[in-house]
Parts: sequence; structure tokens; C-alpha cells
Amino acid sequence: MRVSQKCQYALRAVFELAKRPGAEPVSTTQIAAAQAIPKGFLEVILVQLKNGGFVRSRRGMRGGYQLTPSAQTLTLGEIIRFVDGPIAPIDCMTDASRSECGLNGDCAFMPFWERVRDAVADVYETTTFQDLIDSEQAASQRHLGSNI
Repeated sequence: MRVSQKCQYALRAVFELAKRPGAEPVSTTQIAAAQAIPKGFLEVILVQLKNGGFVRSRRGMRGGYQLTPSAQTLTLGEIIRFVDGPIAPIDCMTDASRSECGLNGDCAFMPFWERVRDAVADVYETTTFQDLIDSEQAASQRHLGSNI
């Protein structure tokens, strides 16, 4: 399964918001700058994430976006599935494409592809945004320690 560029941007936007729990709303300009996301594209993604209940927005001078669920519980898999759809390493694993397959379920490769899907989904579903924050902080500490 290939994660789309749009989904990568969505993950990075959510990550940036996750790093600021309880803070004032974060502007699209701040998110775009911190995560190297084109601002126009980011605005479209944030509206989609808002419609999905992942972020909330506030208008005005001090407006911006905040993460709705906690970083401790929100997984990367939730965002990936929301933006890109089902987690499937090949097209024929989705219900819509399965009926188009000439082997129609009698494929010797299907158990293999199911194991691949399940392994990838396990990583996506067990990795929270807090895990990423903790990993970034640990790397930063290691980097600071090596400069002393």
C-alpha cells in the first residue's frame, strides 16, 4: 500500500497539532511552516480532517486548529484509513476490486497478501501520535547529548 502525498501531509498536520495539546489554536501558516506543507493544500486537508472529527477550528485573529482526540489514543492508522481508504497492499483486496479479479477469490497469493496487509495494519494501528512525539523528543535528547 502506498500512502498518498495528501495522506502524508495530513499525518504531518495532525502530528504538529498533537505536539501542542491544550495550546491555543495553531494557524495554518504555523502548521505549514513547521511541517513543510503547501498552505493551500493544507487548508483543504484540515477541512477534511475537521469534517472527520479529528480537528476543530476557531475563526478570528487567534483562530486556527486544535486536535480533537488525544495524541495518546489517536493512531496513524485512523488518519491513513480516513484519508486514503482501506489498508490493502494490492487493489484486489478491496471489496470493489475483488469482484473484478479473474481468479475471484481462488488466488494462491491471497493468504500472502492478507499477511502483508495485517502486518502493515498492525504497525499503523499500534502507533499513536504520542509515540511519534516521544520518538522525536528522544532523538532530540540524543542529538543534544552528542553535542556536549
